[in-house]
Amino acid sequence: MFKPVYVAPLATILLTSVISYSVFANTPQKREDREPEAATGVIEKKVVSAKKFMVSAANPYASEAGFNILQKGGSAVDAAIAVQLVLTLVEPQSSGIGGGAFMLHFDQKSQKLTSFNGRETAPKLATSDMFLNQNGQPIPWREAIVGGRSVGVPGVLKALKSAHDKYGVLPWHQLFEDAIALAENGFVVSPRLARLVAMKLNPGIWKLDDTRAYFFPNGEAIKAGDTLVNQKLAKAYRSIAKDGIEVFYQGWLAKAIVEKVQQAPIAPGRLRLEDMQKYQDQQLDAICQPYNQYKVCGMAPPSSGGLTVLQMLAMLEPYHLAQYQPMDIDALHLFTQSSRLAFADRNQYIADPDFVSVPVKGLLERDYVKSRSQLIDKEKDNHSVIAGKPDGAIARADHQGYNLPSTSHFSIVDGKGNAVSMTTSVEMAFGSALMVEGFILNNQLTDFSFKSKENGQWVANRVEPLKRPRSSMSPMMVFNHDKSLKLVIGSPGGSRIINYVAHAIIATLDWQLPVQQAINLPRITNRNKVTTLERGTEMETLKPLFEAKGHKVSIRDLNSGIHAIEVKNGTLYGGADPRREGVALGL
Repeated sequence: MFKPVYVAPLATILLTSVISYSVFANTPQKREDREPEAATGVIEKKVVSAKKFMVSAANPYASEAGFNILQKGGSAVDAAIAVQLVLTLVEPQSSGIGGGAFMLHFDQKSQKLTSFNGRETAPKLATSDMFLNQNGQPIPWREAIVGGRSVGVPGVLKALKSAHDKYGVLPWHQLFEDAIALAENGFVVSPRLARLVAMKLNPGIWKLDDTRAYFFPNGEAIKAGDTLVNQKLAKAYRSIAKDGIEVFYQGWLAKAIVEKVQQAPIAPGRLRLEDMQKYQDQQLDAICQPYNQYKVCGMAPPSSGGLTVLQMLAMLEPYHLAQYQPMDIDALHLFTQSSRLAFADRNQYIADPDFVSVPVKGLLERDYVKSRSQLIDKEKDNHSVIAGKPDGAIARADHQGYNLPSTSHFSIVDGKGNAVSMTTSVEMAFGSALMVEGFILNNQLTDFSFKSKENGQWVANRVEPLKRPRSSMSPMMVFNHDKSLKLVIGSPGGSRIINYVAHAIIATLDWQLPVQQAINLPRITNRNKVTTLERGTEMETLKPLFEAKGHKVSIRDLNSGIHAIEVKNGTLYGGADPRREGVALGL
């Protein structure tokens, strides 16, 4: 029986003797944290090393569930399913079976990289004006997120089942055991979950009866150290474990989801049973690009993450970042300028390729990237830049959109060297705030542009029936020149995910930092707007130097959640972001 022991209210995991002693160095530490921003300062974590397998996830319960599966001989995909099922329970603000996900899978034996697209789709009855008011203007985003209107067809379970059909080892039902036990017996509420509930950042968790009853029992917000039981989710999990995902997409759970969306007391939605029944995940080719002696791979659109990270790296390659130190102002300036250029292209061209022609090859074509790279001024900030004109591009209106950091990422390497990099989300903290049988439904439809046209041009990421909204999720893998696995990495963080992941990859590959040190580095972002420096860190002290280069600088908390595994000389090194409560566990 899965019986983790925690020291409340710190959610500090106490591990059994079968886990490598090095794991103890990476237990969560108490720190202030809030969503969408974190608190100032970063308490560093120490790297975890292992020889056999490794899992790094955003919550200790989830990491231990993945560890248990790997210890039983399960595959990386098996462990990923167990991790996601537990995250649904213990981290409902970030991800769950009511949301969507992107997964990269590396098969060591065949050397094959496969991606699984479990992104949500818009209902068949979705229309371009569904987020406009009577005057044809976009409704306030905070108003749009709550209720049934914002819910897309959940895709995470479909993608996980497809991955299990190809790469699973243990029986499907066995992967639910830890999550069911936790839901039935209760889990210890973490400080982060308790804080986000108390903040009422998502107004729906207080306004909607079922959700309020769960997170505010007896009218009081759950507190860190409380034991929270979720019998409804346990029942749902038992049904899915026994009868498969059909109950979720066709059976009683599908009907419950549709009823909840259509009869939502706030903004009833257009989701129908037909939408659930016809949902299909996708298996897409990953997109890969050389970077120095490495090959870096990520998700294809509708993820904007993989393509934008690869563009940034390609633009930076001629500047030989290895010659700089990690906190060198010149290196960080170059980083912000490559991000400006890449985000300008992202905002105009990237959307669901089933509906929009996305110039993937053109955006990565050598001469095009070179022309964009040459726009970088090594001494001065370029301020806002415009999109380029890659081969295959069709003129589109710019759309930046809202992407909040209520997402989760985990990285896994199993005992046979297979790997999973998976980023998973319900979008806003607590999604649409609609709760069905113990799990939260997403609000991913607000990732679409609320307007279909800007200045007479179509927006690529506009709302259309059955379309998948653009995402910034960036699960990535890096391979050595001999094709061996080097790095498994990803992060939550809204559209800042792209900067978080690119920065950590550069720190690992160019500056040769151990993966945990790369994750611990202070954060910096630029999404073709201001240059944002992480509050309370050494990065904040560089503000005058950036301003001297013409940057408009913002100081704020940057709540990344990078979870990564580096493979080096036959040893696995796991890292977990100190800005969140996750841990890496290995044997």
